[in-house]
Amino acid sequence: MRKKITDIPEFDRPREKLQKKGVKALSDVELLSVLIGKGVKGKDVLQIAKEVLKLAEKDINNLTLKNLENIEGIGLAKASQILAAIEFSKRILLKETVKISSAADIVKLAEDLKNKKQEYFLTFTLDGANNLIKKRVVFIGTLNRSLVHPREVFADAITDRAASIIFVHNHPSGSLVPSKEDKLITNRLVEVGNIIGIKVLDHIIISKNGYLSFQAEGLINSIEGT
Repeated sequence: MRKKITDIPEFDRPREKLQKKGVKALSDVELLSVLIGKGVKGKDVLQIAKEVLKLAEKDINNLTLKNLENIEGIGLAKASQILAAIEFSKRILLKETVKISSAADIVKLAEDLKNKKQEYFLTFTLDGANNLIKKRVVFIGTLNRSLVHPREVFADAITDRAASIIFVHNHPSGSLVPSKEDKLITNRLVEVGNIIGIKVLDHIIISKNGYLSFQAEGLINSIEGT
């Protein structure tokens, strides 16, 4: 028989358990139950939390408002709270020291781009010791020089007092061949980086078929617009 929240002794319900034993004592379902707050008629909070957990375990990187709202008992407010909590957790975790020593290190931090249907352009700012400062989504949509503007790309890097920066974007088509536009954009950003004193270390293309590093291919310092 499925256990309901009312079947659990009051002292051992998620909120009370958290209060008495601390947050680490809660299971994943109990943590989600606290976040969701309460159930709906005919469906208690634990049942809803189990469905959310199942969805998150399937593909947490592609969790959206829409697929969360498809769960009975999850409306816009609760779906927003869940997504916000997940994103906040990711950002806090990224604040831990992450040493970047290769393109593969960056690819691990951008795994979620592999199956995106749109193009995403990300920046990774680094300090002088190549420790990650911040990962940011700068642009979503088809890349072109008029939209991927150096001002938007480098503004936060300057605020970060970054020593260097790495660019990442995905190819939904699966291709790993840099387009003419990819090369022109990179060339322009490298030039601006040199002027303002923030070195462009790499530009990485990610797709479902792997990744390509401009630096490894010798394209960072010898990009041609052909």
